[in-house]
Amino acid sequence: MGKAAFWQRGETIDYTNGATDIIEANTIIIFGNRIGVAGTDILPSETGSLHVTGVFEFPKSSGAGEIAAGSEVYYSESDGGIVASPGATAASTDSEDGETIAAVSNVKAGFVVSGAASGSNTVLVKINA
Repeated sequence: MGKAAFWQRGETIDYTNGATDIIEANTIIIFGNRIGVAGTDILPSETGSLHVTGVFEFPKSSGAGEIAAGSEVYYSESDGGIVASPGATAASTDSEDGETIAAVSNVKAGFVVSGAASGSNTVLVKINA
């Protein structure tokens, strides 16, 4: 039977900035198939905190319209806002085993905790839920 050692609570995780620019606090980071929010400024090649749970206020994408409470929502990297759709899918082939993988253009952000009217520019999202 395998064993595991406790590392951290998991509300925030260690994240190393692999870019050449500073990641400013509150920057939305795509982390695999999830998102995180930088907890502090993270200098290039340094490790800082990345929030991976909690409720955050996000900008809505232009034209997102009304988004009801409880709706699953997605982060659009192309415009930096929240949308109600995963976006277009495209098929790609895994080079190791030849398996076809469906890729979406937006990353699942979580769900809306308080409805956002069509005229609202922001939306409250419980991330990674």
